[in-house]
Amino acid sequence: MTADRFHRALASLRGLAVGDALGSQFFVPANLPALKRRDLPPAPWQWTDDTEMACSVVAVLAAHGRVDQDALARSFAEHHDFDRGYGPAVGRMLRLIREGGDWRELAAALFKGQGSWGNGAAMRIAPLGAWYAGDPEQATHQAEISAYPTHQHREAVAGAMAVAAAAAVAAEADGAAVTRERLLDEVIPLVPRSAVQAGLRRARDMLDYDDATTVAAVLGCGRRTSAHDTVPFALWSAARHLGDYTGGFWTTASVGGDVDTTCAIVGGVIAAAGRGAPPAAWEEATEALPGWLPAAPD
Repeated sequence: MTADRFHRALASLRGLAVGDALGSQFFVPANLPALKRRDLPPAPWQWTDDTEMACSVVAVLAAHGRVDQDALARSFAEHHDFDRGYGPAVGRMLRLIREGGDWRELAAALFKGQGSWGNGAAMRIAPLGAWYAGDPEQATHQAEISAYPTHQHREAVAGAMAVAAAAAVAAEADGAAVTRERLLDEVIPLVPRSAVQAGLRRARDMLDYDDATTVAAVLGCGRRTSAHDTVPFALWSAARHLGDYTGGFWTTASVGGDVDTTCAIVGGVIAAAGRGAPPAAWEEATEALPGWLPAAPD
């Protein structure tokens, strides 16, 4: 493990956690008027399964220097907290892994053998992209490997690859030379042909749109919790707000949908570059990362 890689991944993880935790507050009906006014809800903000699983990704990278699928599946299962909002299929699978089940068989059997095409593999992966800053090809390779312990459908894997590539591009040289167009232009060729890739192509064509509601109506915003209904809009928003964490969050949250996940993805990608860190007050209002994460190296 190199200190630089770990610190980049940790910065992205913090951005992911803030987006996840703050975004999740807007599932509470009483907080919806605050969202329209762009006011912050009362602290503390608790993160969800998005952050819990992202912490496992960072922990495995720190321990192994790459994705070890067995170690990742074990970490997901050992740290699975039912109250964090896991989907029922993945929650059941993680319980079975804890009881000795083989993740290969369990993940492959989901949804009548098709595997899950949900957005779970994408929501947790931005810190891996930050780990591989400037090397989006390797980021996509490792992201593909990381998806399989829980999500084996082509779309879910493509979604994870896209988010990891975006974070790797955003983190290059602190993101100073990365334009919105370059971000998507570098990501799209690295994503296999899929509905996710098609959505990213539409997102690239809509980069000059200012109305996020219109863009979400075309691309989706996670209402179906599928990768192809989530990742294109999230990366559209991240591309338009490189270096502007606050703007990226409010734009993403304003359209509704799977707000904690879309904001986790956007927050993780933007924060992969140091100039995109979340506001200090937002970090302070967010639940601390778990104590089982490895300490930062000197």
